[in-house]
Amino acid sequence: MPTKLLGRELCLLVQRVFVPGPQDHALAIIADLPDEKNPDNPDWQVRRTLAWEWSKLLDEAKADLNFERVSLAWYRNSGSNNADLPSNCVLSDSNTIPANATDIGAKPTVQFSELFATHSMIMAPTELSATAPLKVAARGKSFRAATMPGFTPAMIPALKIDYTEVNRRVGLLKNLCDPAEEARIRWRTEKTRYELCLDLRYRTAHASGGLFPENGIAGNLPSGETYIVPYEGEKPGDPSRSAGELPVQIGDEVVVFEVAGNRALQVLTTGPASEAEMKLLQAEPAYANLAELGLGVLGDFGLKPVGSILLDEKLGLHIAFGRSDHFGGIVGPSDFSSPEAVIHLDRVYIPDSQPKIVVEEVCLVGSEGDRVIMRENRYTKVF
Repeated sequence: MPTKLLGRELCLLVQRVFVPGPQDHALAIIADLPDEKNPDNPDWQVRRTLAWEWSKLLDEAKADLNFERVSLAWYRNSGSNNADLPSNCVLSDSNTIPANATDIGAKPTVQFSELFATHSMIMAPTELSATAPLKVAARGKSFRAATMPGFTPAMIPALKIDYTEVNRRVGLLKNLCDPAEEARIRWRTEKTRYELCLDLRYRTAHASGGLFPENGIAGNLPSGETYIVPYEGEKPGDPSRSAGELPVQIGDEVVVFEVAGNRALQVLTTGPASEAEMKLLQAEPAYANLAELGLGVLGDFGLKPVGSILLDEKLGLHIAFGRSDHFGGIVGPSDFSSPEAVIHLDRVYIPDSQPKIVVEEVCLVGSEGDRVIMRENRYTKVF
């Protein structure tokens, strides 16, 4: 499969994703840089080169796109996935690709708020996810953003699928999730069955199909999921009903979390991974929050996991721990011990990622009746 976008393909991608109109004059690509706390790696190097190449190709085609300018901005990485961005960035001189944050230390900076005010379209092929802070910043309605954390050339095929059909499918799932009051999920391993109830009251789902035609929104590219934040119990006197057992395969070990009140209270299993997760729950209570029920659809398009959550979570069922405010929940950066500790961590339930765990059934429960949407790791006749 091709692992590179030609100039015309990149222009078509931008036109399809953003649907630029007369009011859209500028596009910015933003990319983070390694530092002493988060050192470089080969994929990160490739991603910086990709950001630089895409900015050059789009700049050369800006007249055809009716853009006044295409900018590339570098910034020191935010410390962890979905932590807040630094306040400023450095515009590229188009001649060099920084090796790390030190390389831009003495250069003039631009406030991110200014960049967002002057560029209505943002692409973010970053090492550490900028999805949460860009979702929050986009609410000001001055821009829209396609976030691409962990993007690699292996994902190029996912940019070429039929997103009209992807959007149709995620829209159907949203229509099923919106009236649901609970999601009941059953898993099985070789010896044990587990069940978890997620409280979906007071929430509406988000359909993310990889298209961002209007300002005020930000989401992943490639995409293809419907997601919803379980109710977190913020209404006085009305606790969350999310409860049960949540199994997660980490390495070769199945870790089982006990859930009550939409939080992982403790780990019921033993082993190195179980002990590590229990320590994390104790050290970082906000990590225990169940932040997302995600329903990815790209697995039905013949795509396979590539080892990056950006694509892999869109392949099927996933449940996230941690930050939720960028999706409409209440847990945000201030609930963590430090900016570096902020996390939104997806656990993806597909055979390639968690072969020891089978998704036996996912059932949406509401006043309009129960609807089983998944059996044996596959969607039922939903679409």
